[in-house]
Formats: sequence, C-alpha cells, structure tokens
Amino acid sequence: MSIEHKIRSIAGTFILVSLALGVWVNPNWFWFTAFVGANLFQSGFTKWCLMEKILLKIGGARNDSGVKPARN
Repeated sequence: MSIEHKIRSIAGTFILVSLALGVWVNPNWFWFTAFVGANLFQSGFTKWCLMEKILLKIGGARNDSGVKPARN
C-alpha cells in the first residue's frame, strides 16, 4: 500500500470516528473533524503533509516503486 493510500485511509478513519464522537459523545469533537479537513485542504496546495512525515518516521513507509522517499 502506498503512503498516499495510507494517508487517505487514516484521514477517513479520523473523520468518521470524530463525527461519531461528535454525535454521540460531545459536539466539540467536530473541531477535530474540521482540523483533519483543513490539513487535507492545505496539503493539496502546499504538497506538505504532517501525517506523511509521521508515517515515514514510525514505519519507514515506501512509495509504490518500493523506493524509500527522500526525507527533508
């Protein structure tokens, strides 16, 4: 699985879980949903993603070609 697919899966999970928590636990969880959405929006323009950096550090994620991406 490519790092882009991992990021999309994690973001989708965060959004669904925070929506459920916002409905059934406390509406303040919707702020987390907004935070995830804002990060997805900014990464579309800046090509920088915090989750990508985290995945590279903890898991040594590789791209589709099997080559480890360069770290900045």
